Amino acid sequence: MAIERFRKFESSVFYPQAKWKAQFSMATRAGGFVFLRGQTGFDFEGNFHGVGDAAAQAEQACRSIKVLLEEAGATMQDVCKITVYLTDRAWREPVYAVIAERFRDVYPCSTGLIVDGLALPEMLVEIDVIAYVGERGGRTHALRRVRPKRR
Repeated sequence: MAIERFRKFESSVFYPQAKWKAQFSMATRAGGFVFLRGQTGFDFEGNFHGVGDAAAQAEQACRSIKVLLEEAGATMQDVCKITVYLTDRAWREPVYAVIAERFRDVYPCSTGLIVDGLALPEMLVEIDVIAYVGERGGRTHALRRVRPKRR
């Protein structure tokens, strides 16, 4: 299975104050799976959007998610799982309003977590995504119904 990495970067782009330097990818496609780096209020140029505004950060995260999925050969419709990290329960309503709009008719599995903090203090939300496009990049097929065996 081939592994492709999209938008490789060094950690210093987003965390210039850090003493460590690590190499990451914004998206990785492994066979039919697409894994995204958790998306926040950062755009691809390293600018942060939505300081103090969880909904604006979620909007930026969703814009980035859409672009990254497309670069890896997927769409929002291919998203299977999202994990949403919030630094305060109060952000749940505005963030999930954005998610409800951006993931309309997708029906992904979703997990929401309230965490003590994210990588930078201004980050209020982070959205992690896993998508599946199939081995050849086509749409996934419906699972067949399995009937239980009779005893």
